[in-house]
Amino acid sequence: MTHLELITMGRVGVDIYPEQIGVGLEHVTSFAKFLGGSATNVAVAGSRLGRRSAVITRTGDDPFGRFIHLALTGFGVDDRYVSSVAHLPTPVTSCEMFPPDDFPLYFYRQPKAPDLEINVDELDFDGIRAADVFWATVTGLSQEPSREATLAALEARGGKGITVLDLDYRPMFWDSPELATAQVQVALPHVTVAIGNREECEIAVGETDPHGAAKALRGAGVDVAVVKQGPAGVLGVSGDESVMVPPVPVQVVNGLGAGDAFGGSLVHGLLSGWDLTTTLSFANAAGAYVAGQLACADAMPTVDQVSAVLQRGSVPSRGNA
Repeated sequence: MTHLELITMGRVGVDIYPEQIGVGLEHVTSFAKFLGGSATNVAVAGSRLGRRSAVITRTGDDPFGRFIHLALTGFGVDDRYVSSVAHLPTPVTSCEMFPPDDFPLYFYRQPKAPDLEINVDELDFDGIRAADVFWATVTGLSQEPSREATLAALEARGGKGITVLDLDYRPMFWDSPELATAQVQVALPHVTVAIGNREECEIAVGETDPHGAAKALRGAGVDVAVVKQGPAGVLGVSGDESVMVPPVPVQVVNGLGAGDAFGGSLVHGLLSGWDLTTTLSFANAAGAYVAGQLACADAMPTVDQVSAVLQRGSVPSRGNA
């Protein structure tokens, strides 16, 4: 079987996004369908950048589940670890779009999302250990059996290679912030890279100050701490190196996939052996590119597209792309 450079584990679903921007869902007249889910989007982002990627997740045994397989393979993402749960529907996510910074999300994951039904005995631990990068998310820690499976996968890595925890805290998936904090604290000693925004860092380590959060994450055993700050840019800390990279100007259409594009591009930079400044600059440009598009997975850029953004210094508006 083909060696995988990137394996992600976590959410998958179908994004049903409005084609009218700046109005509530009650006024929307048409929608577009896209592949979605944070961990899935990161795998797509890696594939678009030329990395051999796969995602560990589960869908419903329904037409939306079949769409997910078609979409994944269409993007070049290996779907060998995507299985179905007969009694649960494939999740659907919708949103409202009020650019530049208001994108209310509506998750339809009842009675339970299939991606939280990942079981330990279904994991390919040899494959997880062999991947150059393994990417897990905090959402995967929110319920059993996904929690046990996610921790088992992280432990199986044994500190080898690049093991990333996306702090990706969504309060609607948790019974309490305190429970989320407790589970993140269990996971952090097993990862080499942690990435999140200031609010997610507060859940993880009780710090919202970027430098304080990075220090706390490093203190928890993480080699590379990445703190995203929106309009203030991104902070990366590794060893004695501390890098602050400014944002890339963009006319925001949909900010929901930008973090996943950032994540996949961060992985690409780490695998390429780039220095921290180059890696974060590339990831910022990729995130900005996707923020200027309607879709998430479908909008993930190629190396040439990210390079063009870096050369230009901004993302052209959709009408001028």
